[in-house]
Parts: sequence; structure tokens; C-alpha cells
Amino acid sequence: MKFKDYYAILGVARDASADEIKKAYRKLAHKYHPDVSKDAQGEEKFKEVAEAYENLKSPEKRAAYDQLGTHQAGQEFRPPPGWGEGTGGGYQSFDDLDFADLFAGLSGGRHRGARPGPEISMPGQDYEVTAHITLDDAYRGVQVDLDLALPEYDENGRLRRVQRTIKVRIPKGATDGQRLRLAGKGGKGFNGGRQGDLYLNIQLHPHPMFRVSGHDLYLDLPLTPWEAALGAAVTVPTLAGPVVLNVPSGTHAGQKLRLARRGLPQPREGEGDLFAIVQIVIPTRLSDREKELLRELADGSTFNPRGHFDLEAAK
Repeated sequence: MKFKDYYAILGVARDASADEIKKAYRKLAHKYHPDVSKDAQGEEKFKEVAEAYENLKSPEKRAAYDQLGTHQAGQEFRPPPGWGEGTGGGYQSFDDLDFADLFAGLSGGRHRGARPGPEISMPGQDYEVTAHITLDDAYRGVQVDLDLALPEYDENGRLRRVQRTIKVRIPKGATDGQRLRLAGKGGKGFNGGRQGDLYLNIQLHPHPMFRVSGHDLYLDLPLTPWEAALGAAVTVPTLAGPVVLNVPSGTHAGQKLRLARRGLPQPREGEGDLFAIVQIVIPTRLSDREKELLRELADGSTFNPRGHFDLEAAK
């Protein structure tokens, strides 16, 4: 006889309570029910789950099964004398099960000759969709219309696809990769079951100027060499409009200049920051006067950016 690990089939520990076994069974029975599952092996898995539950739900059958000890699933083993006699021992196959309890609440309670049982409610399914929005939408908040074809239970408990348009308000400050839960916006429940939930995955379109990291924004700030050296007041864009940024003298390439609270809004926490990353831009075309001034600077300056080089050690 081949051993069947009923605990592993239901995904519970060997010391699981009766309620834990029942809860695991109902979850898996719904997952693999032939009227619901898209798994090619769903019907076989459904039979395994039903058989495991029928043999573990009864304290007598479970005690007899536990006496077999632990073996590898599918392993040949010799059952003890008396196994299979009476109602307390032996595997009970799928064809011998009492479906009045097994199929309670599953698609009307009928499948392959099963006897109908008392129906229970079934919750609606949860769904996930991706919402593509712009950075300006994330900054101000936006309403989007989602056209979805959602499977829903009909009055007979069978799934069918229904076209629905759902209006969703995405709050300001939504970030790339954020997952929003819309309670009750998923599939409809059956027989009084609760509505499912809709999960919205936020994806931001790339912005031509800003890069996003959480609620902070990053912007490349081009500066001339003299602006970086002498300091300057420059105008930079933000999502709320242009602002003046004071660049301190001696600013170097790659330096981050922070504009506080100029990033994306954060619920109950204010706003993120905007960081301007300095890029020193060298003019490629110079007038005669500009060349003259730069030569004067080169002749008169004592600044040596390579003064830290140890040329002797490099030989």
C-alpha cells in the first residue's frame, strides 16, 4: 500500500487543531474546485484535498491514521494488522466520501454525483491591477477610470466574467511601486459573502527632469564654472512651480543641494525633499574676450586641483 501524507496535502502540522484542518481544507477546496481553478491538475488536487479532509476530520479516523506513523508520500509500506477493518481504519477514497459536508458552499454543492449540502457564503475574489500615472498626478492626486473584466459568481454559484468600470481616487503622494488596497472593490461575494478587494499597483511614467526615490525627488542642476565658484541665485523647477535656489560659493560637481519639502506629499508627514545634483557645464564655444579672461585667470590663479598627486611615488 502507498502512503498518503494527508497533513502535507492540507498544508498543516500533524498537531493541527480540528479548526485549523477545516480552515485549510476550505481554502484549498475553493482554490482547486473544478468550477474555479484554472490549474490543469486542479481536479486531481481537489480530490486529494477532499480525501485528506475526510480522513482527518473524524477523531477516530485521524487517530487510526496517526498510528501509521510518518512515511514519505507515495512510499510503499505495510499497514498494521486490522487496518482497513471497521470505520476507524483504512484510507477512505474520494468515491466513498460524504459530500454533504465536503461540498458545503462550493458552486451550489453539486459535482460528480455529490449530494447537496447546506450552502455557506463565499467571499468575492481579490484582484490586482496596475495604474499608470504621471508624476504630476502623484503630486496632486488623480481620479482614474479602470475598465475591468472581473470574474463574479452568478446566482448559481458559477463564475462568469462581468465588465465593470471602477472609478478610483488615487491620493496625492502615491509613489512608484506602492500597493493600494480598495476594500470591497473586487469580485462580488456569493450567498451573502463579503465583497473582494481590489489592489492597485502604482507605476509612475518616467519624467523628463525629475527622478523619484520614495517621496524624494532628484534633479540635475547645470552650473557654469563661475556660478559654482562664486556662488549664484538660480531658478530651478519644482512640481509646484519654479523657485530660486541660492548656490553657495565653492560648490563642486556632484554636490547635492537640498530644497526642503519640495518633493512628493507624505500622508500625515509633510512632504519629501527635492535634491539638485550639481553638474558643472563647460562652454564649448568661447568668444575672444572669454578666452582672454580665462587666460588671465589661469595665469593669476594659484589653485592646483592635482596638488595631492604624489608624482614621485607614481614612478
